Amino acid sequence: MLKPSASARSRIVGWMLLLLTAALAVPTFGITIVWQSELNRQLDAQLVSEADKLRAFARTSRDPYTGERFTSGAALLTSFMTVHRPEHDSVFLSVVDGRADRRSPGPVPARLDRDPEFVALWARTGDTRIRWLDSPAGRVRYGVVPVQVVGDRADTRLVLLSFRDRQLRQERQMARMLLTSGLCALVVAGLASWLVAGRVLAPIRLVRKTAERISETDLTQRLPVRGSDDVAALAETFNHMLDRLSHAFTAQRRFLDEVAHELRTPITVLRGHLELMDGDPDSGRRQTRSLLLDELLRMNRIVEDLLLLARAERPDFLTPGPTSLTDLVVDVAAKAQALGRRRWTVASVADASVLLDEQRMTQALMQLVSNAVSHTEDGDTIEIGSRLWLGRVRVWVADTGPGVAVQDRERIFECFYQAGPAHTGRTGTGIGIGLALVREIAQAHNGVAHVEEAPGGGARFVIDLPALHPPREGTHREQDPDSRGRGKNCVLRRSGATS
Repeated sequence: MLKPSASARSRIVGWMLLLLTAALAVPTFGITIVWQSELNRQLDAQLVSEADKLRAFARTSRDPYTGERFTSGAALLTSFMTVHRPEHDSVFLSVVDGRADRRSPGPVPARLDRDPEFVALWARTGDTRIRWLDSPAGRVRYGVVPVQVVGDRADTRLVLLSFRDRQLRQERQMARMLLTSGLCALVVAGLASWLVAGRVLAPIRLVRKTAERISETDLTQRLPVRGSDDVAALAETFNHMLDRLSHAFTAQRRFLDEVAHELRTPITVLRGHLELMDGDPDSGRRQTRSLLLDELLRMNRIVEDLLLLARAERPDFLTPGPTSLTDLVVDVAAKAQALGRRRWTVASVADASVLLDEQRMTQALMQLVSNAVSHTEDGDTIEIGSRLWLGRVRVWVADTGPGVAVQDRERIFECFYQAGPAHTGRTGTGIGIGLALVREIAQAHNGVAHVEEAPGGGARFVIDLPALHPPREGTHREQDPDSRGRGKNCVLRRSGATS
């Protein structure tokens, strides 16, 4: 089994891992940032709420020992911290005259009240704005609320601290778990992508290797088709393409071989007679000259027929237009009179106008007429007719000659194939191109050509075409440039419309 290219495989896996990394990292970091922003908002709301609780406590509470209003700010804060407990990872501190006085009960992440720098910072803070500070326990959100009691001159402050980083531990732990699981998923996805990329690219590489092994002399290579997925469909399509190429090359080689064979005979005759002309008398030379001219004319006909066969695959092979079937049959019958002394008859004629190439159809019918003349004798009947039936046009040439054997009826339209008659051993004088031209002209009109036994004996050659009637006034007909001259791709468009 072929292994896919490592570079292509690595690129595919790299892109897949990059997409997976982005898919995992973006939500993880996004959620972390959103959590942090929401926590900061909650901390600010919590500090503001604690400050409001302090103000409400100062208005309504009394000293528990005297029952009177508090006479000092320190006593007020001590009573407040006894009654109100801070939230988790938060602490209340009281600062009196620049020194730490009291702390709310319970464990705290760090004893910032023992650090003189922090205490001095809180002591000189002159407003109640919420600020940040860095501590051994991480980032801390704090606010300072000055407390004044009538008759107390001491500088008393309540410091509200919230250890933000400690509260982010759970979120950060979840983010780390997400990243860890994401990394594991990336490893698994990388291995799976490597295997999948190899499986996907292997058939493509096999296609390339097979294409490299194909040459003009070896078109037998085929891809194995397994399953029914897209890769199998690709292999099957590639095999069909190889079948078409093999058929085309075989046909081309056979065509060239047959052309060479057919042209070799007149060339040999010409050469032989030219070599004998030196010793011939004048009368012999005139006879040789006449023979050579006949051979040259035959070669010219062969070349013209071969060129016409080659043009049959071109898009401009047909020039369809409105054609009267009556005029077509009558004109061919009139032209056929000069080909031989036969009983020429015109059978039923379709009185209708259809879209076809009149010149090509005349050419095909004259070829059928010439074929009928070459297989009949003086006094035999040759019939030409047309019929319009069930949306089809049938044009035929029938004769009372020996007919065509059943085993030859399928192959008689092949190029260079010459069939013997059904009842005699006499063959035609052509080289087997004429009926191939008839078939090509019929197929160019999206029709068929076939031969059948005539009702009275002999052969009847039929051209069967779809009846495409001329468009009504206000429409025009366009030829599809990709139709290769085939009539089935013709379209009708209304005049003045845009496509």
